[in-house]
Amino acid sequence: MTINEYQKLAMTTLNPALSEKEVLLNGVMGLLNGVMGLCGESGEAIDLVKKWMMQGHELDKAHLAKELGDIAWYLAETATAIGYDLETILKNNIDKLKARYPEGFDAERSMHRKGGDI
Repeated sequence: MTINEYQKLAMTTLNPALSEKEVLLNGVMGLLNGVMGLCGESGEAIDLVKKWMMQGHELDKAHLAKELGDIAWYLAETATAIGYDLETILKNNIDKLKARYPEGFDAERSMHRKGGDI
C-alpha cells in the first residue's frame, strides 16, 4: 500500500453522521479535528514512554505502534483538510531536511538555522 492509498482508505472512516453543514465545512472540521487529534494521540504516545522512563513500566511497543497508527490517521485527516496528499507532505519534509542538513545532521546548523527555515 502506498501512503496516498492509506490516506484514501483512512478517510473512508470519517464520521458518516456529519450534518450537511459539517460536510460543506469539512475542510475546517477536518482541520480542527485533525490537529486536535494529533495532539491527543501524541499525548497518549508520550504517556507510554513517560511510564517506561519514569515509572518503571515495561515499554509496550505494540500499544505504542497502535498510537502511532492513530497519529497517522489524524495526519491523513489534517492533510486532506488542507488539500494535500501524504506523499507531498512527506516529500516536502525530506526536501526541507536536505536543504537544512545537506551532509546529514549537524548540531551547528541546527543551532544556527537560516532565516525563514521553518
